[in-house]
Amino acid sequence: MTDLWGIVTPAIPLLATLGIAASLLAGVNAVLRRRWKDVPDAQFQFQLIMLGLTLACMLAVVAALPVGDVLRGQLLSLIGLLLSAAIALSSTTFIGNILAGIMLKTIRKARPGDFITVAELTGRITEMDLLHTEIQTEFRDLVTVPNIFMVTQPLKVVRASGSIITGEVSLGYDVPHHHVKKALLLAAESAGLTDCFVHVRELGDFAITYRVAGLLEDIRSLISAKSALLTAMLDALSDEGIEIVSPNFMNTRQLATEHKVLPRQRGTATVADIETLAEDIAFDKAEDAASAEKIREALRETELALEGLKAQRNGEDNDQQLHTLKRKQDRLEKLLAHALAQIKTDNAD
Repeated sequence: MTDLWGIVTPAIPLLATLGIAASLLAGVNAVLRRRWKDVPDAQFQFQLIMLGLTLACMLAVVAALPVGDVLRGQLLSLIGLLLSAAIALSSTTFIGNILAGIMLKTIRKARPGDFITVAELTGRITEMDLLHTEIQTEFRDLVTVPNIFMVTQPLKVVRASGSIITGEVSLGYDVPHHHVKKALLLAAESAGLTDCFVHVRELGDFAITYRVAGLLEDIRSLISAKSALLTAMLDALSDEGIEIVSPNFMNTRQLATEHKVLPRQRGTATVADIETLAEDIAFDKAEDAASAEKIREALRETELALEGLKAQRNGEDNDQQLHTLKRKQDRLEKLLAHALAQIKTDNAD
């Protein structure tokens, strides 16, 4: 019995450390999952916390091993060397993605719901995780992009205040440029753009290339706005009697000189009447993520305003403002819960 106790006694610190480490990891995991189950953005913090705790528990277990100080020091040195080698060898993969994810979260250049273009991929962000970013394309597909790719490639983020929409067309030298500019400006305005302008881009051998551009303030319709602009250009040039076909085509067709290649007269229906807004279908998940992000920002601002008023405490006006802000806070919390529930439903589908 004494011999058995002598064998078990040195292992008690190790067993206790293992029990505490397992309980700590299980407890923290359960608490964080329950607390952040309806907060998609919190997955980043959750994974980072669990990774750090796991490494700390591993070091604690090594320190509690029933071995000599020399051997324990060698084991800790070995772990340090392995971690250093992992960082050195995996900096372009696993560890690199973690560091890139931290960088994206720190600089906050892009957020869920934003329109972005990275390399040749264009879409809206739906999720930003520790290792990857999920992007929903215009075809409604969800593309998972490693975070290291996001920080090593040129990243273009469409500003929330608006974006420039452009369209180009090549017309013959026989068409006066001021007629073309007038028609293209009318087209841009009818497409819902503001601050419109027209540039001559190129003087080719057979045609002149014009570019019309304007500011789109509602970026949610970014893709449909491009189509609407091109459609409006067709209509405006047709109304002005300007052909869009190549002059080469004019030289080879067997048509009367006075005949022009123009579309038939349009009906009374407009594009808006007969087309569905593409963004409503393509970016459903990204739109939900953007709504939740905006509500969360408004909720944070409201909470800060409440804290400031509570610190003042200067009479009835203060109490009235507190009551108003608390009502706003309750309303925002309900809206956020509804938005998160919608995201969860979309993910289940």
